Amino acid sequence: MTETLFGGPVLPPAYPERAAWGTAPKLRAWQQEALDSYFSSHPKDFLAVATPGAGKTTFALRVASMLIEAGVVNRVTIVAPTDHLKRQWADAAAKVGIAIDPNFKNADGQHGRGFIGVAVTYAQVASKPMLHRAKTEAARTLVILDEIHHGGEALSWGDGLREAFDPAARRLSLTGTPFRSDTSPIPFVEYAEDRDGIRRSKADYTYGYGKALRDHVVRPVMFMAYSGQMRWRTSAGDEMAASLGEAAVTKDITSQAWRTALNPAGEWIPAVLAGADKRLSEVRRTVPDAGGLVIATDHDDARAYAGQLKKITGESPTVILSDDAKASSKIEEFSAGDKRWMVAVRMVSEGVDVPRLSVGVYATSTSTPLFFAQAVGRFVRARKRGETASVFLPSVPQLMALANSMEAERDHALDRPEKEDADGLFNPEDSLMDEANREEKASDTLMKGKFEALDSQASFDRVLFDGGEFGTGGEVGSEDELDFLGIPGLLDAEQVGTLLRQRQHEQLNRKNKRAPQGDASRAGTVEAAPAVPDHRMLMDLRTELAKNVAAWSARTGTPHGVIHTKLRTVCGGPAVAQANEEQLQTRLRKLQDWFIGRK
Repeated sequence: MTETLFGGPVLPPAYPERAAWGTAPKLRAWQQEALDSYFSSHPKDFLAVATPGAGKTTFALRVASMLIEAGVVNRVTIVAPTDHLKRQWADAAAKVGIAIDPNFKNADGQHGRGFIGVAVTYAQVASKPMLHRAKTEAARTLVILDEIHHGGEALSWGDGLREAFDPAARRLSLTGTPFRSDTSPIPFVEYAEDRDGIRRSKADYTYGYGKALRDHVVRPVMFMAYSGQMRWRTSAGDEMAASLGEAAVTKDITSQAWRTALNPAGEWIPAVLAGADKRLSEVRRTVPDAGGLVIATDHDDARAYAGQLKKITGESPTVILSDDAKASSKIEEFSAGDKRWMVAVRMVSEGVDVPRLSVGVYATSTSTPLFFAQAVGRFVRARKRGETASVFLPSVPQLMALANSMEAERDHALDRPEKEDADGLFNPEDSLMDEANREEKASDTLMKGKFEALDSQASFDRVLFDGGEFGTGGEVGSEDELDFLGIPGLLDAEQVGTLLRQRQHEQLNRKNKRAPQGDASRAGTVEAAPAVPDHRMLMDLRTELAKNVAAWSARTGTPHGVIHTKLRTVCGGPAVAQANEEQLQTRLRKLQDWFIGRK
C-alpha cells in the first residue's frame, strides 16, 4: 500500500469490514462508483446524496486524498453543522493522513502549524464570510460542505457560504437528507425543472436507503408504534380525551394528545421505555454492545426520561444536553462503551456517529421529514450483516406517513407542487407530508398557552416495516406486543419481513380461534331485535381500514381509490361510508391476506 503526501495510506477500492467513523480502509461499491463519477468529469461542484450510515465521510476523504496527491488542491476546509462534528471530521481525516484543525476560531486568523486546513461550522462562516474568503483565495482550496442542506437555513448563512467559498478550486457537497421544510435555495446546488415545472435539486450521485438496504450497507428499520388513551385540560379549562393517533380528530387535538403522551408524569412514556428496553435486551442477546437512544423535546423531559430508565434498568443512562460543555466527550465515551441507554435533546439527531445504537425512542413532537430522517439515521449504520434497528414512536399520522416512506428518495423543491395526483385526486400521503413540513401556527399558539396533561395509557399499535404494517394491536405486556419485541436482533431485511408476516399470521389465527366462542355462546338464544349500529365502532373500523389502505398504497404505489375499488369488487358491499361492520371487517381481513402474501 502506498503512502500519501501526509503519511497516510491510499484507500483501495473494495468492500469494507468494520472500521472507525470515516476511516474504512477499503471502499464500498457505491463509494467507488461515486469516486469514478467524480474523477470522470473533474467538476468544480459535486453533490453526493447518500443515506445516513452509508459512509459519506469515507468517500469525501478519499476525494480529498486524491486531489491533494494530484496537486489539484493544497488546502482543505470542512464545514459541518456542529462543533462535535468538526472534531469527528478532524479525527477521521487524521487517520488517513490529512491534518485538519477543528479548534480554529475566526479570531485566530490562521490555523495551527502542521495542518493543511480547518473544520468550521456553518455559523462560523456566516459570521465572518470575508475572513474565510481570504483564506480560500490564498490557496487552491477544496471545500467539503457536510450536510449542505444547512446552507439554506437562513438567508445570512446562504449568502455567507457563497461569499466565502465562491473562489474555491473545488466544492464537494454532502447530504443524507437533501430535502428541506422550506424553499430557501441551498448554495452550490444545481436545480432543474421537472416535468411538472417544479425546480428540484439535482444530485451528481445518489445512493438511497432502499439501495443501501439491498446492499446490506445499512440496517433494516422496524418502527414500533404505540397508541393509547390520553386525557388533558386545555387553556380554557376544558377536559379533553382522545386516542393517540385517532384519524378522525383535528390537528390541534392530535398535537395535544401527542404532547400528553410525551409528558413524563403519565403512564405512556414509562410503558414505551419499558418496551424499548425489552427490545434492547433481545437485541443484546446477539449484539452484546447494542445501545439505545431516547430523543427528547427539551432538557426537563430528557432528565425525567433518564430517571425513568434508571428505574427500569438499574443503570444511569448517559444524558446529553446542548448546554453541556462535556457533551462531545460524553457521546464519545458512550460510543466506545457498552452502556445501555443515552438520552439526548435534538443535538444527537444528525451526523453524530454511534454505530452501536440499535434501538431508539422518538420522544419528541418534532415532525418535519428532515428531522425525522436525521433522527432515524442515527440507528441505520451497519457494522456487520444482519444487525437490525428498532425505533419506538407515537402512533400519530405525521410520523406514520414518514415511517411508511423511509425508502422514498426526495429532492429539495424550490416550488410547491399542486396537492393533486396525476389523476386529479387528492393524495392523503402528500397532504400529510405538507402538514409535517408546514409551520402549524395554530398548534404553535396552542402549545404556548396553558396546558395540563392529566393522564395517559399506552397500548401497542403495530409495526411498520418496508411500507407494510403488521400486528393487530394489544395491551402493553400482552402476547401480541411481546411477539414483536422478541424478534431476534440479527436478521437481514428479507428475514425481518418473513418473520413479521409470520407473527401477523399467528396473531390473526389466535383472534379467529377466540371469535367462534362468542358466536357459540349466542347459539340457541331467542332471536333479538336488530341491534342499533354502533357508530363509534364503525368509525374505528373505517379509520383502521384507511390506515391499512394507506400502508398498502405505500408498499405497492397503487392509489387509495383503486385499492378501495378493488376491495369492493372482491368483497362486495357499498362504499366505505355506507358499509356495515361485517363488510368493513371483511375488507380488513382481505387486506391482511394481501400483506401476508395470500390472494
